[in-house]
Amino acid sequence: MTQPNSQDKNNFLYPRSRYYGEFQPETLVFNANLQEFAQRISYISCLQTGGKLSPEEAYEQIRALWKQLKHSKKELSIGINK
Repeated sequence: MTQPNSQDKNNFLYPRSRYYGEFQPETLVFNANLQEFAQRISYISCLQTGGKLSPEEAYEQIRALWKQLKHSKKELSIGINK
């Protein structure tokens, strides 16, 4: 059996779905940020459910991720009529 390379591990741990929306560079970047946000929230939820993170730690990590996502949206001017 062959050893998985780091790209295989990355694809397994951080799966990405194809973007089907209207192509604009900023929406593509935001979509990637949103997918990463969702994946990290899933990990935090699992860690909290498994007792590896306290509810307070999980909340603070999710809150920080949410702030990053909001900042990304603002910087990319997503949802702002131009």
